[in-house]
Amino acid sequence: MAKVLVQHVCTECGTTSPRWLGKCPGCGAFGTLAEELHATDSASSRSAARAPTPLGEVSASEGERISTGVPELDRVLGGGIVPASLVLVGGEPGVGKSTLLLSALGSVARAGRKTLLVTGEESAAQVSLRAARLGGAESVGILAETDLGAVCATLEHERPEVCVIDSVQTLHAPDLSSAPGSVAQVREAAGRLLRVSKEAGVATILVGHVTKDGAVAGPRVLEHLVDCVLQFEGDRYHEHRVLRATKNRFGSTNELGVFEMTGTGLVGVPDPSELFGSTHPGEIGAAVGCALEGTRPLLLEIQALVSPTDLAMPRRVGTGVDPKRLAMIVAVLGRHAGLALGSADVFVNVAGGVRIEEPGADLAVALAIASAAKGAPVRESAAAFGEIGLTGRLRAASQAERRLDECAKLGIGSVLAPMGTAVRDSLDVVAVDTLRAAVRAGLDAQPS
Repeated sequence: MAKVLVQHVCTECGTTSPRWLGKCPGCGAFGTLAEELHATDSASSRSAARAPTPLGEVSASEGERISTGVPELDRVLGGGIVPASLVLVGGEPGVGKSTLLLSALGSVARAGRKTLLVTGEESAAQVSLRAARLGGAESVGILAETDLGAVCATLEHERPEVCVIDSVQTLHAPDLSSAPGSVAQVREAAGRLLRVSKEAGVATILVGHVTKDGAVAGPRVLEHLVDCVLQFEGDRYHEHRVLRATKNRFGSTNELGVFEMTGTGLVGVPDPSELFGSTHPGEIGAAVGCALEGTRPLLLEIQALVSPTDLAMPRRVGTGVDPKRLAMIVAVLGRHAGLALGSADVFVNVAGGVRIEEPGADLAVALAIASAAKGAPVRESAAAFGEIGLTGRLRAASQAERRLDECAKLGIGSVLAPMGTAVRDSLDVVAVDTLRAAVRAGLDAQPS
């Protein structure tokens, strides 16, 4: 067996040192040396060469996905968990990561598959109380352990089909002197779990902490090692959660899953448009937009507030929308739609805590701002979608037919869309060419 050595490697230039130094001897940077484990290059540690296998001879059954029993989670994963894959789930404390994954493990176990839950943050008794509240997770195997070697040995011996590590920041390799959760410990844990998962055929889900900015804590190499990175978003004080993929080697990163926190755990919301896309008739500063998340069209309520300000630099604050894109929409409204917003603060919010990233929601954001600025409500039972250009013209949004179908399904009476959008018999499609025409057609003539 090869001897394992502990070395300190500079994260900036790669210089190695047998002991920790405050200043890197190679590049002169301070505080960049991190612990890593290295094996000596001996004849006994060298692996024998292996013959490659042609792709045509690989069995397709090896890639069959494992359904989690949670349709919203399966949607974001791309159809289920891929065997021998490594998935990282991040989210703020208390958002429901452990609850969601325990429910998924219970569904997988009820389907006759072997499962394992490795908990390092809670005791087995605490997890048992949660399982009793959720129900259906009695057959899930549990291991309360933080030693990385013991966890890897258990996975190699038990070989479960799905394993959840809650959380990767609690695992500790005794060979490293740093504390659990440090860069060296997280990197070593992720690397060893990756090797065990691929060799033993275990689909492993890692639960990760997040930083103040909402990114997964730990080294960036952690996100590069795993096959899929899921972000669980939401406020612990609100009942709705949003799950999205920021990386997925086996599916799209544009899919979105919506959950509702109930007394018996997280429940998927199959039709979130009914939840997020409702407005009150005659309400000023509110518009319904049809955004597209992956293959799912969503009707969302866009709220806006325009308030006079004495500040030299008026504020442009967006919650759920890109602040830079919001500033662009405000500028186009002022230049090409005749709205004087230079001396007013503009606040925009997407109801329900959903974040919009696609440009097809530009027109709905602009209508909500125009409604708040003019004091006139948006036309009753109307929705809007379309991309706004810097010249004031509207550009067609992708997959317009899917958006129109969603609007028709939820009883929307009229849709404001760019010129060239297909006309539907069940919908009054108002095609407009410019933003000025859209504001004129989208707002009621009589302010309330």
